[in-house]
Amino acid sequence: MSFSRRDFLLKSGLGLGGAAVSAYLPGVGFIGAATAADLVNPLVPKSPQFPAKIKSVIWLHQNGAPSTLDLYDYKPELVKLAGQPVPASFLKGIKTSTQGGVGKLFVSDKRTWKQYGESGAWFSNLLPNLAQHADKLAFIKSSVTVGATHDISILKLNTGDVNPGRPSLGAWINYALGSANQDLPSYVVLYNGDREPSAGSVNWSSGFLPAVYQGTPFRPGDSPILYLERPDLRSPDQQRASLDLLKTLNRLGADQRPSDTELRARLESYELADRMQRAAPEAVDLSKESEATLKLYGIDDKTSESYGKVLLRARRLVERGVRFVQVVSGWPENISDQERRSWDAHSDLEGNHSVQARMVDKPIAGLLADLQARGLLDSTLVVWASEFGRTSWGESGTGRDHNPWGYTQWVAGGGIKAGYTHGATDEIGLQVADKELAVDTYDLHATILQLMGLDHLKVTFLNNGRSERPTVVYGKVIKELLA
Repeated sequence: MSFSRRDFLLKSGLGLGGAAVSAYLPGVGFIGAATAADLVNPLVPKSPQFPAKIKSVIWLHQNGAPSTLDLYDYKPELVKLAGQPVPASFLKGIKTSTQGGVGKLFVSDKRTWKQYGESGAWFSNLLPNLAQHADKLAFIKSSVTVGATHDISILKLNTGDVNPGRPSLGAWINYALGSANQDLPSYVVLYNGDREPSAGSVNWSSGFLPAVYQGTPFRPGDSPILYLERPDLRSPDQQRASLDLLKTLNRLGADQRPSDTELRARLESYELADRMQRAAPEAVDLSKESEATLKLYGIDDKTSESYGKVLLRARRLVERGVRFVQVVSGWPENISDQERRSWDAHSDLEGNHSVQARMVDKPIAGLLADLQARGLLDSTLVVWASEFGRTSWGESGTGRDHNPWGYTQWVAGGGIKAGYTHGATDEIGLQVADKELAVDTYDLHATILQLMGLDHLKVTFLNNGRSERPTVVYGKVIKELLA
């Protein structure tokens, strides 16, 4: 059989010629020459651009935007001024209006504060379990974003843009590094509650990247992936025989068209689905976990049970090599339909946050302790994030409005300067005090990519003639956070 020059370059994938051809092939131009394995299976493991500090990310999205003023950001001046109008000096530079307008400064009369650990980090009485891990965390108290509506800001939190169509951070990592476990998706989405999170798959989409890099949502329960289970009337041998026949037929076509990767990629997807029928249920099966572990994650408490199960599954997934686990908070299982809401407390902040905080507090503390005990915390980054924060003033008398101008997020794990606090908000917790220390979504993404051994400026994909990267045209690594 004779080979053309193009066939040779595609099959070898080496040298300057291979690199040149690879620039025109979606998904294989970000480092250099494409290998034959890259063309056949886009999820083969790829080396990072430089030594990585971490192997996996557990991304804890606190859906609905908690008031970090009521969790981590203690402000004595706000307590002092509570009930008064917001002084004009604190509103300087704010151009985006919020839904309810500017009200009077608000403090819950049930909020108490205490410092924890050698770092002296402040925690409120809403998070007593997480507070015990204060010295593991690095706080970003100068977080900012754009937009003040949930869908827009959640999209930006996950993809870096306020418009649909861009890949999520997990998809970029999946694209750049491939899968470390060929029996499981490299990017998994988990959530608790009885329905998929608001806005759904657009927040774990692969955007303009090939669809193979998008997140795979795992539903709560024993059957996490829709349509994955083999039909009862179909035996394993019958399924294997069908796959073998498809493999033979597709390989015949693929050998005749070596530049067309679609058939080989389709083969790989069939094979992955076959392997996942065995691997995915085992990966999320909690029946073999000890009673002590279940209790550590709060699975013995009805309020924290569902979220605890999700985080224990997240640990089991990173333990098995899953690179990016995106966890979206929902609500406990033991509440009424009327009470099923996220952290979005425009009214009754105390009632809302007392439930939501109890739901996540023990499970997140348990996750950190469990990762550390198993030697996984050094290779895993845990990110506590939300779409924005909440205002210093009250809304409806007992709640808070949306705040994109200054709020708190935190990270913990490999490569992070534990016990460090980056930036601060002003004296009433409304805006970032020092704009030079402001951290936008792009900066957080760039820093996570850096820890994964990837330069956010050099992870690129050719889309409609334009070289795209994860942080659009923005972003800087927050070097102060790095150990």
